[in-house]
Amino acid sequence: MGDSLFGWTGKVLHVDLTSGDMAVQYPPRRVYEQWIGGKGLAGYYLRPLCTLDWDDPDMPVLVFAGPLCGTVAPTSGRGTIMSRSPLTGGVGDSSVGGRLATQLKRAGWDGLVVTGRSAAPCGLEIVNDEPRLVETGLWGETTDVAFDRLDADGASVAAIGPASENGSPLGCVVVDRHHCAGRGGPGLVWAAKNLKYIRVKGTGKVRVHDRAALMEAREEILRLTAASPVLSGRHGFADMGTGALYDLMDSRRMMPTDNFRRTRFEGAGKLNATTFRKAYDPRRHGCAGCHILCKKVAADGRAMPEFETMSHFTALIGNRDMELVMRANDLCGRLGMDTISVGATLACFREISGEDFTARTLTKTLYEMAHGGYLGKGSLDYAQSCDAPELSMSVKGMELSAYDPRGAYGMSLAYATSTRGGCHLRAYPVSHEILRKPVATDRFSFSGKARMVKLAEDQNAVVDSLSACKFIFLAAGLEEYAKAYTAVTGVPSTGNDLLALGERIYYNERIMNYLNGFRSCEDDLPPRFFTEPGSSGGGVDVRPLDRQAFLEARARYYAIRGLDEDGRPLPDKAAALGLELEP
Repeated sequence: MGDSLFGWTGKVLHVDLTSGDMAVQYPPRRVYEQWIGGKGLAGYYLRPLCTLDWDDPDMPVLVFAGPLCGTVAPTSGRGTIMSRSPLTGGVGDSSVGGRLATQLKRAGWDGLVVTGRSAAPCGLEIVNDEPRLVETGLWGETTDVAFDRLDADGASVAAIGPASENGSPLGCVVVDRHHCAGRGGPGLVWAAKNLKYIRVKGTGKVRVHDRAALMEAREEILRLTAASPVLSGRHGFADMGTGALYDLMDSRRMMPTDNFRRTRFEGAGKLNATTFRKAYDPRRHGCAGCHILCKKVAADGRAMPEFETMSHFTALIGNRDMELVMRANDLCGRLGMDTISVGATLACFREISGEDFTARTLTKTLYEMAHGGYLGKGSLDYAQSCDAPELSMSVKGMELSAYDPRGAYGMSLAYATSTRGGCHLRAYPVSHEILRKPVATDRFSFSGKARMVKLAEDQNAVVDSLSACKFIFLAAGLEEYAKAYTAVTGVPSTGNDLLALGERIYYNERIMNYLNGFRSCEDDLPPRFFTEPGSSGGGVDVRPLDRQAFLEARARYYAIRGLDEDGRPLPDKAAALGLELEP
């Protein structure tokens, strides 16, 4: 089978940690063409088991690369880690960079399906077509210790830290030291299986159908990237990292401040990307196959915080100590915790308790969160224990990211409808509401946003399946990536063809969440956003969201997406997409 495929290796490795058995599966071509790879193919494998408890031994850990991984297609080094989320109870997936997906493809695998529970802490090590399970003494060690011992010979290492091992649903999987599959608690699923790490080394090459056509598509994408101020400008992501958004969000009155009570942070001007760069002299770093290199690593070797981390460890918790942000970011990485959920949980605690953090108390709290402390369960768990669940700024139990929904109405709808919870990346309306790409839209209006969010969800589902980076779509589009996909796989495809595949992939996630009890009440925002204004000024009036207008926009989204009035998938729509609603 593999010999007749281009882009795909034609092999998926199944590993049973309970028995130690391993098996190679050769999926039929139609599965690849319907689900692409990455997020899509991972969702295909999760679907039959999606209602199992997240810690059931049969609940799979899924690691999948896309057909573009391992080729010269720009930003093609990303992959997907997926399971059922311990934090939300729904679909839990993360697009993750580094070298993991590329090494997996070069080793000859499109993906890994890991089930069972090892009797002792273990690691899965793969060198080309030779996988093996090994007992490890790394359990209890921080991720940096794991990387120090395992990171050699160009291999990729994905590891969990103490937070996951001690039961935190904020636990993430850290990849190649500086990249995280962060949201929804994937690390906790690994810990439940006694899986400390996966190490992959591949020396093979990915077969490409038409190299000349791929180079042509690549050049088109590179030209569009070079012309993008957001990506390649003097204050763009390539130069400043995603922290370039810091001043912009604050000036637009979208900076979540004091647990989303305000939308403007007075200390922002002294904590922006320029200030961080002057203080820490970072070098460029990024994922395999990427020319943008938006990751930054400080001269002392610590990862520079991305925008969401910068925002949540400053404005959201009232902190103006830049070095404390660096320390918190580094510590979360070593302990294996999602910085977005951690920052939002700290903000929730600060509002309820009335206690401000010092450098000492913040560091102490982070250690406690990773070692069984009560805040390590997340903001909703803590707020509920204080009889104040409305003070958890979360959707479906997942804490919101660093974009206040009162300052961008499309963002409010996207947060609510996201299948993985309070995620900004499922649809990323910031692209058109703030960055004006591909065209500017009125950020204080719901007009047209239902269709925009639905189409963006479909597009980003494709992007995470190919796999590529969402940020490059601030410059290029599915038209260019359809050319790359066809060149690599030989499957004739247009941008619209890919968008249709994305619709199936995303609807499959809605079905999985539906089977786990999700309804319209989960597609909602915390009440604060409908009752309290943001921080107006500078010609910007940030009012509370109009509840009725929001509900009407959500109803339009349901109609466009093919859901009933309670957000449930419709049998006819599922059938039209080749999907089933039955468990």
